[in-house]
Amino acid sequence: MNPNPSATAFTAALPLAPLGDDTLRQRVQTALDQKTKPQGSLGRLEALALQLALALNDEQPQMLQPQLVVFAADHGIAAQGVSAFPAEVTRQMVLNFLAGGAAVSVLARQHGLALTVAECGVAADFDPHPMLAVLKVPGAEHGTADSTQGPAMSRAQCEAALQHGRHLVAGLPGNVLLLGEMGIGNTSAASLLMTRLTGEPLVHCVGRGTGLDAAGMARKVDSLKRALDRHAEATAPLDALAAMGGLEIAAMVGAVQQAAASGRVVVVDGFITTAAVAVAAALQPRLADLLARCVFAHCSQESGHARWLQHLGVRPLLNLDLRLGEGSGAALAWPLLASACCILAEMASFQSAGVSGRQG
Repeated sequence: MNPNPSATAFTAALPLAPLGDDTLRQRVQTALDQKTKPQGSLGRLEALALQLALALNDEQPQMLQPQLVVFAADHGIAAQGVSAFPAEVTRQMVLNFLAGGAAVSVLARQHGLALTVAECGVAADFDPHPMLAVLKVPGAEHGTADSTQGPAMSRAQCEAALQHGRHLVAGLPGNVLLLGEMGIGNTSAASLLMTRLTGEPLVHCVGRGTGLDAAGMARKVDSLKRALDRHAEATAPLDALAAMGGLEIAAMVGAVQQAAASGRVVVVDGFITTAAVAVAAALQPRLADLLARCVFAHCSQESGHARWLQHLGVRPLLNLDLRLGEGSGAALAWPLLASACCILAEMASFQSAGVSGRQG
């Protein structure tokens, strides 16, 4: 699969599909309240059902042909020793995804999720595969440059990666996009974007990634400080993304934008996928409407993730101490979305079941 975006003029944001209105909200809430249970007794599952109904603009939403896309790319900053694993692991894991051996591969099979691997700039060339979408950007075919030495990408390369992500999602079926990622060094890129977009001190945004020891953490923090200082003027979202981000993060930004424009639900995995959603939200004048389409699967062990979710004003479904990435948390949260829809569609009301409601 080799998407070829048309050469149309680049726009930073796309128009959003309409959400359900207050009338739909009231109808769905009434339906939930009349199910054979005390009101609110299914807790956050009820809130999730309402969110999905509004996001899909349907009183009885259905999750159709869910697509899990793992966006993969290499990062030049990995040369600074910011990861406990060597850079070649990105290539090796792409092969593992395609062979069906990765955690996300297992979970996708278990839950019937169509899996696509989007190769956005891995330092390798892969044989054609039905699950592989090649999204390489000219001049950055093997990954970004080292952001401690200069911009990770040019502005044109960043925009091209966004366009690739948009085009890929536009060509996928279904109404749900689950985000995953792979790239040695990408927690560094996400940490840099977090501190630049939120204003949080860098130390609140940097975690151990793939499992760095104390010396590795000190080296990572020092490297990120140098990158921040070098790109102090890159304050606008796209400028920060180009200067410090990753090709897979940029492609995910475009994927989120296209999903929201076409009325899909977006299931957000962990720290790096949150970075992509945060950039997309920062580019979107109707930020709240974009976030209303996003279901945040879990809060990862990466130390900055909880703070970033708080900045966005969102609450994740799960907290399982995950720190794998790949979309594994999104896949694990998927059954909750399916259950929320089933509750709306199949659970009886007090009236239809002939069950007495609450007295007084």
